[in-house]
Order: sequence, then structure tokens, then C-alpha cells
Amino acid sequence: MPKIQTISNLDTSVHQSQHHIPNCTFLRIFKKSLKTNSENHLVKLSILFTLFTNRLSIDSMKVGKIMIILGVVIMIMGVIFHLQGQSIVGTESSFMYSNPQWVTYGIQIAVIGGAIVAVGIGLNFIKRD
Repeated sequence: MPKIQTISNLDTSVHQSQHHIPNCTFLRIFKKSLKTNSENHLVKLSILFTLFTNRLSIDSMKVGKIMIILGVVIMIMGVIFHLQGQSIVGTESSFMYSNPQWVTYGIQIAVIGGAIVAVGIGLNFIKRD
């Protein structure tokens, strides 16, 4: 009677013939990297961003479009706030009218909106490939 190998026997014979690949999934590597006492927070942030973008792979085009629209709206609001601070747009009864603080706030809000638009465009390009 011929010898029948079970799946576990086949599995070990395949691993012996090929290079050894450690049995670590991406999440285990992720957990190990977060548990280290490294002070490099940028690495931890990039790992979290990678996990976040991988989970968005199904609806990334929708998420990208939503982020682009949201970023454009925020940019427009920032420009309006900036113009109100310079006394160009708005009513004189507004607390933002002719207020130098709102000139800088408007610029900051517009830049944040631009960053959100850039992330949305990036998500569209990344998931399109």
C-alpha cells in the first residue's frame, strides 16, 4: 500500500525544500514595532497610515472623492475668513471683519484644506494602480 502523506507532512516537506520564511503576519510585525521603546514616532505613524490605507482599499475611490470635496470646502472657508479679516468680504458687524487674527486663521484653514485635498488625490492615485 502506498504511503499517503497528510497535509501537515506535505507542509513541512515544502518548508524544508524552500527558504525559511518566518511565520509572522503583518499585524504581528505591527504589534512588535509598536511595543518597541523607539522614540521614532514617524515610523509608528507611517505603519498606522499603511494599515489605514490598506483597510480603505475597497472604497478608497469614494473616500478619496469625499476628502477632495471636503478639502475644497475647507479651503473656500479659509479664503472667506482671510478676506473677512482683511475687510474685503462680509458685514461690519461680524467679529471677523477687520480682525488681523482672522487673516492668519484664514490662511491656516486654507492650507489645512489644501492638505486634505492632497491626501484625497493621493488616495485616488494609490488605489487606482
